[in-house]
Amino acid sequence: MNYVFQFQEVFAAWPELLRGAWLTISLSAGAMALGLVVAVFGALGKTMGPKPVRWLVDVYVEVIRNTPFLIQIFIIFFGLPRLGIQLSANQAALIAMVVNVGAYATEIVRAGIETIHKGQIEAGLALGLRPLQVFRHVVVFPALRTVYPALCSQFILLMLTSSVVSAISAEDLTGVANNIQSQ
Repeated sequence: MNYVFQFQEVFAAWPELLRGAWLTISLSAGAMALGLVVAVFGALGKTMGPKPVRWLVDVYVEVIRNTPFLIQIFIIFFGLPRLGIQLSANQAALIAMVVNVGAYATEIVRAGIETIHKGQIEAGLALGLRPLQVFRHVVVFPALRTVYPALCSQFILLMLTSSVVSAISAEDLTGVANNIQSQ
């Protein structure tokens, strides 16, 4: 087999590829940051919340973790306009990524919170810290430090999964590459 690779079209589309790579990175970073906020609140609700809140968080985590990401994107991109909520492809991609990573990271953060010994929480309260200060200084930051490697792995998985957003015409790296390949 004698084949000659021709990269002229790829090099000509370099600015488009860079723009697509930037969108992929920014979508992934934004989704991870917002998803981590969702995860902290979800883990807080699951570990310290009342029973109905724990049940709601369990349902959220199980539904999201047991449905394909492509279906989640389609529901957000095609389903929300039926409710009167219009989103661009990039906005829908970001929301879908936040919802997805929030569910996975909720379990990761919950595991980190459960590693904090109850005696540390009691010590923080005995020192006169308010419950929010105890949660912030004694629980969340040490818990996040504990689960940092797992969260980094989740970010890598999120970046890999971001290629699916091209299915709704988001102009990420995969979408741009598909457009170049089509031309």
